[in-house]
Amino acid sequence: MSYTPILPFSGYAGWSLLNRTMERQMTAFTASQDIQRSETYFREKIGSIKTAEDLVADRRLLTVALGAFGLEGDINNKHFILKVLNEGTLEPGSLANALSDKSYFKLSEAFGFGDFSVPRTQLSDFADEILQKYESRQFEAAVGETDDSLRLALSARRELPEIAAKQSTQRAGWYAVIGSRPMSSYLQTALGLPSQVASLDVDQQVEIYRQKAFEVLGSSDLSVLAASDSLEKLNRLYFARVQIAEVSFTSPAAVALTLLQS
Repeated sequence: MSYTPILPFSGYAGWSLLNRTMERQMTAFTASQDIQRSETYFREKIGSIKTAEDLVADRRLLTVALGAFGLEGDINNKHFILKVLNEGTLEPGSLANALSDKSYFKLSEAFGFGDFSVPRTQLSDFADEILQKYESRQFEAAVGETDDSLRLALSARRELPEIAAKQSTQRAGWYAVIGSRPMSSYLQTALGLPSQVASLDVDQQVEIYRQKAFEVLGSSDLSVLAASDSLEKLNRLYFARVQIAEVSFTSPAAVALTLLQS
């Protein structure tokens, strides 16, 4: 049996309530039968996994592994996942490095099949590391089933500090932001950027995002954006713009236009 997050409100009110009840709701979510069953199996079996082929051959383990990085939709793309895992991350020409979505890089890096003679699955704390990510991602997904804007806000709060801390340069950080579908979608809305931005050359996107961030927050430094006060401002802007878009879409004029087009 799974746990459905309690989300009686949408928008910033819903975000505030979710934050106040987060600890209690996360505890209930991770204690649910579905999550516990998956985690118990992962803990018992992951130490026996020595190769990417071993992992991909076990659908239950692979489900948790992909779910920890928001990639559960690729569960049936076994050849693709094998290539990502086996090529690793250390070679510049590896598939994980070539893909714009850096979730695959994180997956390959975490397991280490292509980077080390002994994979990271053999580390004593490996299961804890992956399951912590799995719980966070699955809770976000469960929230998203009710309210996708809340899911994106949760994702941004998790990802933005990670990106800011890990990247060696500001430009590399912005590339990582654009390469993350949840992050780029969230910031596109929060900063008031049009959806057409995503179709531009990636270097142009970086300049547009940085310029807009400076206009809105007074800085384009990702470590500044990841600070709690900046995230709070971004969240207020994000939910305000989501609400405006929803009201605009459901206004009498929008409804009439939809009826005429149907």
